[in-house]
Amino acid sequence: MIALRQVALQRGTQTLLEEAELTLHAGHKAGIVGPNGAGKSSLFGLLLGTLAPDRGEIEMSGGQRIAHMAQEVDALDRPIVDYVLDGDRELRQTEAALEEARRQGDANREAELHGHIEALDGYSAPSRAAQLLIGLGFGQADLSRPLSAFSGGWRMRANLARTLFMPSDLLLLDEPTNHLDLDALLWLEQWLMRYPGTLLLISHDRDFLDAVCDHIVHFDRRRLVLYRGNYSTFERTRAEKLALQQAEAAKQQARREEIERFVARFKAKASKARQAQSRLKMLERMGDIAVAHADSPFHFTIPSSDKTSHPLLVLDQARLGYRDESGAEKAQLDEVKLTILPGQRIGLLGPNGAGKSTLIKSLTGELPLLAGQRIPGEHLAVGYFAQHQLEGLDMTTTPFMHVQRLSPTASDQAIRTFLGGFGFQGDDAFGEVGRFSGGEKARLALALVAWRKPNLLLLDEPTNHLDLEMREALTEALAAFEGTVILVSHDRHLLRATVDEFWRVADHRVEPFDGDLEDYRAWLKARLEGERREARADKAERQTESAAPKEDRKASRRAAAELREKLRPLKKARDRAEQALEQAQAELTAVEEALGEAELYTDPARKAELTERLARQGELKSRLETLEAEWLAAEEALEAMEAELLESGA
Repeated sequence: MIALRQVALQRGTQTLLEEAELTLHAGHKAGIVGPNGAGKSSLFGLLLGTLAPDRGEIEMSGGQRIAHMAQEVDALDRPIVDYVLDGDRELRQTEAALEEARRQGDANREAELHGHIEALDGYSAPSRAAQLLIGLGFGQADLSRPLSAFSGGWRMRANLARTLFMPSDLLLLDEPTNHLDLDALLWLEQWLMRYPGTLLLISHDRDFLDAVCDHIVHFDRRRLVLYRGNYSTFERTRAEKLALQQAEAAKQQARREEIERFVARFKAKASKARQAQSRLKMLERMGDIAVAHADSPFHFTIPSSDKTSHPLLVLDQARLGYRDESGAEKAQLDEVKLTILPGQRIGLLGPNGAGKSTLIKSLTGELPLLAGQRIPGEHLAVGYFAQHQLEGLDMTTTPFMHVQRLSPTASDQAIRTFLGGFGFQGDDAFGEVGRFSGGEKARLALALVAWRKPNLLLLDEPTNHLDLEMREALTEALAAFEGTVILVSHDRHLLRATVDEFWRVADHRVEPFDGDLEDYRAWLKARLEGERREARADKAERQTESAAPKEDRKASRRAAAELREKLRPLKKARDRAEQALEQAQAELTAVEEALGEAELYTDPARKAELTERLARQGELKSRLETLEAEWLAAEEALEAMEAELLESGA
């Protein structure tokens, strides 16, 4: 049990807690929420003993093993799998004692220590550490690389893996998802749901909190308020409380009207795709969300450029990637053919490292194409946000000066009003950027994007470092934005609320994804299971070859060749069906783009052309259904043959 009794805590001149009361029982999974600077990380300091309360007392049941994720990671020369194993100190100490016993020839002590390692589940430790790292996005080849070979974000992933590996009864995690992509976040979500101990989780990801937590601890005016249920339940309960307060009534009504307009905007589109239907369900509960965040200091809009182009931007037969220091190509995406139109709202999905950020940088023009063409529209105005842009801010000046440099003729009041919506109110607009937190810098970078009035917004993980209040404000601003949005984010709430369609970036291709986030989770799971089956099959084949006598190896290779011959025609049939499917989809996309031309419906001279195109659209849709059935049949036949040959031992 964890109990805070009448706790007061002050840091510098700021009072964080005052007469705070909190009781959590073993096995609770509690999300810690509140605005940045409220004292969430300081609460962890109190539990870890690195901070002492100014008044009151903290009670914790004895013997609890606490695992806490450090925020800083040194660039060590140890392989990352060893770095993770070092998290189990008792196991490492026992292994060191075993080595000493071996050097001294003490057989009895060796036997005793082997028993202790078995009790600690130490013999499975390397595989458990590897599973954690792979789940968080590392490749098999990365496990032997030193920690110093990875960037700061990947070191934080290794640090998270080390924390999860530590034997613990109480797990304290402070923003564990900040450096994760969607795939790794989904994996971590499942891991934490199975964690048997007590969990305290600081996070600004509402879907993550919903999935993992059964209690919410809210920092509310220097008190701690405990709510039963997940984050959505907390929002509804808090909304009911706020609705009873007369002082909030005006704000509440205004926010409800905003949300009603928000929902109305997308109702007409809700029938066009499954993700739109799931999104509409989410929007229907936005009234409660708005009330729960009625006291947020963040309210802003992102104005769009007065002019636009049709299309805004085209990539034609593009190859995307980098060139290394020697000039050699490192291609990530091939044959990319995209047409970006006004008003599109696109979420990018794909496995870690597949090329989502590469696609975003190529669309901005920041990353030159390796081949093909990037054709911008005449009035294209790009607004681009990525984490590295925080480093490009002038640390010696102020938010006010940043905006004034962009628009020297803008009035002081207009700039201050604009910055106030992003939380830079009063003197905060004149604070030195170098003293800002990561969240404040991210807010400023978003403000600078919004000030430029783009008609194409390209956002690469915009919610990192943003608290829940700012995330809600960004969600509403993006929903009201009249331009085109292309978004990479691990925040599923933001994706559901602001995009109408998804593109999947995987296997060196960019293609439309016909489904919602739940469909993507299922696709990802199936993909990972397929990779594991292939890895097991490869391992079994290597073991069989290494164990076989020399005279049998020729026969094994012959059998493998025969197997490939049997599978080849089925693979060809599958590939032909897939190619035909892609061609039909591309033609349908071109026809539907042509049908988007307004004059086609208003010009009587083009009536025959309209009829022809509509007929062709119907033909292609019918052909797509037929081709999908053929591809599925070929895929199933291939899988059946593989299973049959595997069972027969061929």
